[in-house]
Amino acid sequence: MEQKIRATLKLENGMKFQGYSFGYNGPCDGEVVFSTAMVGYTESLTDPSYSGQILCITYPIVGNYGVPEEGADENGISLNMESNGIYVRGLVVSDYSDDFSHWKAARSLGQWLDEHKVPGIYGIDTRELTKVLRDNGSMLGIIETEGNERDFPVPDPNRENQVAVVSCKEVIRYGHGSKKIVLVDCGVKHNILRCFLQRDVEIIRVPWDYDFNCFDYDGLFISNGPGNPEFCDITVEHIRKAMERDKPIFGICMGNQLLSRAAGAKTYKLKYGHRSHNQPVRMVGSNKCFVTSQNHGYAVDNTTLGKDWEPYFLNMNDGTNEGIRHKTKPFFSAQFHPEASSGPTDTEFLFDEFLSKL
Repeated sequence: MEQKIRATLKLENGMKFQGYSFGYNGPCDGEVVFSTAMVGYTESLTDPSYSGQILCITYPIVGNYGVPEEGADENGISLNMESNGIYVRGLVVSDYSDDFSHWKAARSLGQWLDEHKVPGIYGIDTRELTKVLRDNGSMLGIIETEGNERDFPVPDPNRENQVAVVSCKEVIRYGHGSKKIVLVDCGVKHNILRCFLQRDVEIIRVPWDYDFNCFDYDGLFISNGPGNPEFCDITVEHIRKAMERDKPIFGICMGNQLLSRAAGAKTYKLKYGHRSHNQPVRMVGSNKCFVTSQNHGYAVDNTTLGKDWEPYFLNMNDGTNEGIRHKTKPFFSAQFHPEASSGPTDTEFLFDEFLSKL
């Protein structure tokens, strides 16, 4: 590595963490959150659900397997990432490895961040930072380097419509399968597209605020996405209208929150969210438990679900909602990521459950 450049992570509560810069040598601000995942930094950084956030990875060594090529297939779906860009505003790690080794690696993590103008900081005590965030909750932060100083106040990304930032801007079609689904893009991960296309499905991908009820389709899918679901009231209205057709509906992550709001439930912000590969969930009414991949900062209030709905899964760590289902109609959702990428694939069967209802 070249000569070290000092960098600082500043939190809105006044705390400062001194370290060194890697990636893009410039400032950034955003909501500081942490993930306990041990691998999958390329997938995490390209997950649109991290829009507006500075990500702290708690695993101590990051960068040792580099970054693969960013190319796309004939459908425009990324070959190795979860979108066509990096969505985190900044990256915080303990020990950054500029040397990397992996058969798919094309460049270092630092080079990749620099190409996308995303600052990184390493050499700080990420254990202490994580304890601060757990005790106080996620908070706003700034990464700065010498000559690129910034100070508070900074904009709160939770007060902005992050879904509108990451959603596609026009209708996109994929595949020529025997079943046709409308996919509401709130910030969809590309492995969701892959999972559907592998199952002989035609996809009509629409922007978050598009009135998709004009289409003739077999099922409706509502994707993951970043930020506060309260900004998506127009999407909720479109979902309510779609419910009148009684065609199958499946939501993931933000999709769980929007389907729940369409069902009349309320959502709220978690203290520090769920971001990891090891969140245990239980299927309600059974002893079936699954290890899941998650990335969200908001949750559904189970107590506000209507009489026709029930929780589908519950988080075994804190008891929060991990999905809902209608008692009689083919509507259901999951707060976690059955498509993983990265993470466990224990719950990928939910795609097959959805398609079996079409």
